Amino acid sequence: MKPLYPEILPYQTFFLETGSKHVVYVEQSGNPGGLPVIFLHGGPCSGTKPDHRRFFNPEKYRIILFDQRGCGQSVPFGELEGNTTQDLIDDMERIRKRLSIDQWLLFGGSWGGALALLYAQQHTEKVMGMIIRGVFLVRRQDLDWFAKSGAGLIYPEQWQHLLESIPESSRKNPVQGICDALWSDDEVAKRRVAKAWMAWGGQVALGRDYRPGSETDHVTEKMVKQVSMEMHYARNHYFIRENQILENCDRLRPIPTAIIHGRNDLVCPMEAGMKLHQVLPEAEYIVLPNSGHVAQGEEMVDALVSATDKFAEKRAFTS
Repeated sequence: MKPLYPEILPYQTFFLETGSKHVVYVEQSGNPGGLPVIFLHGGPCSGTKPDHRRFFNPEKYRIILFDQRGCGQSVPFGELEGNTTQDLIDDMERIRKRLSIDQWLLFGGSWGGALALLYAQQHTEKVMGMIIRGVFLVRRQDLDWFAKSGAGLIYPEQWQHLLESIPESSRKNPVQGICDALWSDDEVAKRRVAKAWMAWGGQVALGRDYRPGSETDHVTEKMVKQVSMEMHYARNHYFIRENQILENCDRLRPIPTAIIHGRNDLVCPMEAGMKLHQVLPEAEYIVLPNSGHVAQGEEMVDALVSATDKFAEKRAFTS
């Protein structure tokens, strides 16, 4: 089993102006002359972490991380104006041009994987390869599974707790009920639903590894903003049309791609990985029998590091 690479520090960090109120945090680590790879974090609301650099051999890769608008170290934190999927794609192009990169590898999981596919569909010639984990296809059925009539059958206790955080009249459409609370003037309601939503996400993503917090745990303004950003995207159908990703994959077939999906993923069920492979049949398709949604655990880490190592080796061989 391959582990993560050792911890490293960035050799460059900067804040990218976007022509809007958003300023985006960007960092580079690894080998400045190596294969460029951009890491696309999930959420949309989470941000990058130091361990995200460690999926890549620092001797072979030029590792680029950035915090999407309103996330992580990007400012203003939690800002929703001018924060759409197309804005994020445009920011990626700004980063690529700022760093004088002709082509790069896209590496993303969950929402980050969806963003990689959407970017590649617009800028196909700029993509040398893709590694997609925990496939999220951004269909109505995907959101409904997580936030309406799916995963709640697996974790009914936590699901009931989420439903009880919103008025009974809203429970047939939990996303709308959560949004109504978050965009209300009721500070108690905002914090109540933010806490319940984060607990729900933690339970479904982590499964038996989830450790619930205390009833008295403080809900910060930052947590409310994080959940608000996630719901901003969800209630706007992530700013794309239904089935947009699958319908536009033909143009991606020549791009070397690895699809990695955990069999026990209850955030993005296995069916999504299979559907993506059906429209990208040339892609390497790796099903992990013991893994879930998060990029943790020996099996998942081994698969992801092996994929980046394999891509670097192939690229070196064909260069």
